[in-house]
Amino acid sequence: MPTYTVTTVGLSLSAEQKSDIAQLITTSHAGNTGAPGYFAQVFFQTYAVGDHFFGGCLNNSTQVYIHGLIRAGRTVEQKTGLMAEVAEKAAGICAVGREDVWMYLQDIEAEQMIEYGRVLPAPGAEAEWRAGLSAEKEQALKRDGVNL
Repeated sequence: MPTYTVTTVGLSLSAEQKSDIAQLITTSHAGNTGAPGYFAQVFFQTYAVGDHFFGGCLNNSTQVYIHGLIRAGRTVEQKTGLMAEVAEKAAGICAVGREDVWMYLQDIEAEQMIEYGRVLPAPGAEAEWRAGLSAEKEQALKRDGVNL
């Protein structure tokens, strides 16, 4: 699953903003890579302005960092499209300038990840992999509102 961490400095996001960003990342990841939306997970963390430095100097401005760990096998076009879409729309959701949103994607080979107790499939083999989810896990995900 792609795992995204959204880190803000000097900015506390509301529950609505977090939900909007999580939906944005999920939709954009699925749309740009072809992976099912239910694969995406998003974590949020916040730091105070005094906890962040640039070049050894205290940063006094608001920043948003989005770091995505994704399965390898995506094209440059898929990744740059994903980053451009998320960074631009996240700036609007967070009410910051586009120069204050930083985004990084990091590829990980599918065979280097275990989720739901199994090694992840190569891109394009998600349907077969999903069929191996237990009925209990599927029910739990559906209860949480995940669209399988």
